Amino acid sequence: MAQMTDEEIYDFLGAGTRTGHLATIRADGRAHVKPVWFVLDGTPEAFVVLLNTSESSVAGRNLLRDNRVSMSVDDQTPPFSFVIVEGTAELITDLPALQEAAAEIGGRYMGVERSEEYGRRNGVPGELLVRITPSKVLGVRDLAD
Repeated sequence: MAQMTDEEIYDFLGAGTRTGHLATIRADGRAHVKPVWFVLDGTPEAFVVLLNTSESSVAGRNLLRDNRVSMSVDDQTPPFSFVIVEGTAELITDLPALQEAAAEIGGRYMGVERSEEYGRRNGVPGELLVRITPSKVLGVRDLAD
């Protein structure tokens, strides 16, 4: 088991179509975790995580009240590496920004040919663009070793 470098973390988070697991804080203090599609913006040394969610969802309501988040992303095949991102979320309702990010996210997970479809579908009023600024990032590779 070894810690990842900044570049390894960035590459791991951007590889393929791994799903993130976003943790938010419920009003009573319990954790709420949901799977999310996401993309990165920035560089290995300074990146943000972009995702979207409905403002009426449990995660959306939690984020509107308390913007602290954690997100994990793991490789479910040996050697079982993972990354944990802790930080704060900025919630953006600007439709052009939301549509652009939703298209990029949709393109990552469903293919570039469907990116505009996902931008139109998820870049609408009532959706939130969640921009996570990391305060702590941990990457572990070769967990099985």
